[in-house]
Amino acid sequence: MEVKNFEKINDDKQRQPSMAARARKARHCELAARAAMAVAFVWTVVVQLMHLWRTPRPLREYQSNGYLMVSSNGGLNQMRSGICDMVAIARYMNATLVVPQLDNTSFWHDQSQFKDIFDVDHFINSLRDEVKIVKELPAHMQRNVNMGRYVSMPPTSWSDISYYTDKILPGELKKHRILHFQKTDSRLANNGPLEVQKLRCKVNYNALKFTAPIEKMGKKIVKILRKRGKFLVLHLRYEKDMLAFSGCNEGCTHEETTELQELRYSIPWWKKKEINSTSARLAGLCPLTPEETALTLKALGVDRKTQIYIAAGDIYGGERRLKTLRAAYPNLVKKETLLPPSDLLPFKNYSSRMAALDYIVSLESDIFFPTYGGNMARVIEGHRRARHVKIVHLLEVKTPHSKKHFKREKFTIDIKTGLSQ
Repeated sequence: MEVKNFEKINDDKQRQPSMAARARKARHCELAARAAMAVAFVWTVVVQLMHLWRTPRPLREYQSNGYLMVSSNGGLNQMRSGICDMVAIARYMNATLVVPQLDNTSFWHDQSQFKDIFDVDHFINSLRDEVKIVKELPAHMQRNVNMGRYVSMPPTSWSDISYYTDKILPGELKKHRILHFQKTDSRLANNGPLEVQKLRCKVNYNALKFTAPIEKMGKKIVKILRKRGKFLVLHLRYEKDMLAFSGCNEGCTHEETTELQELRYSIPWWKKKEINSTSARLAGLCPLTPEETALTLKALGVDRKTQIYIAAGDIYGGERRLKTLRAAYPNLVKKETLLPPSDLLPFKNYSSRMAALDYIVSLESDIFFPTYGGNMARVIEGHRRARHVKIVHLLEVKTPHSKKHFKREKFTIDIKTGLSQ
């Protein structure tokens, strides 16, 4: 009995190393299998990405109902939003879109064309599965335009897509084969079908890519700012045209108020002429003044040493109006103070290209703070949300004479880390 037990113990001792070896071998096999699967997955992704990179999206096949020409109006971001509407309208009317013309008659008199600001080839190729886009009309169609054989009209504002598919398509477009929309701003309702909204977002946040020179200079500004640490972009919407359009003149001198009113009356397409600045402020229709902006930043807990990049044109009133803001936040910078004049020379006399640089910096900033809910504020907010970047957003604005109150969103931002809490 004792011998048998002894033999059994010996057998167990010999079996234990063997079992351990088999376990190690099985574990190694499992790890090797997982590694092989990971490599296979990575290669599959790489091959697919290479295929997508090499092969353009397939051209959407449809019978074109005609050509849609558009003239975008307003500043850069107003034109940008309008182009998104026009792509969606062309898509649902089965129309061939001609690369949009940009506004050269606005307050800034910027002579830039689409190709000077946006990458035309990227615009066309990234939307080829949605709508056919051409750089210019075919020769025989251009002759018809030269002879006046086409329809030019402003579409109705805030229309549903059915306005275009049920009225414009069977009427003006099919009859004349060439349709020209004189204005593009606010031409589609924001509560339309989800697929239409998705297409507008695709245009705005993918297809409208800035040209290489603009991208390069914008990234250079961001790099300079990054070397200095975290930074906040302040879209200080307090330029002359904005104040004239809105009728807001808080803090302006009598001479400045008169100048703003004269500008408002001189521009025929600004329909509202008689505006009471006090009433507009009480209704929350005015942008924050530079002085109010300083108070707001303090109320939000922004540190005095924070690097603040002003994304805007010339502030009306100049340094006199910036005095309070600069005293509260001395680390104010602009592209003109960060770059040598030679770098900005190709952009200097082109307001839309300068605005494009501010757009890039705003997109890459740690915090984006708009002082007015205009076109740029909305477009940047949407773009940043699409990239999962947090934004400081004032839902309501309180001025010294306003009944409204400040409200923050449901998160706060640590100014030192740029992280939401």
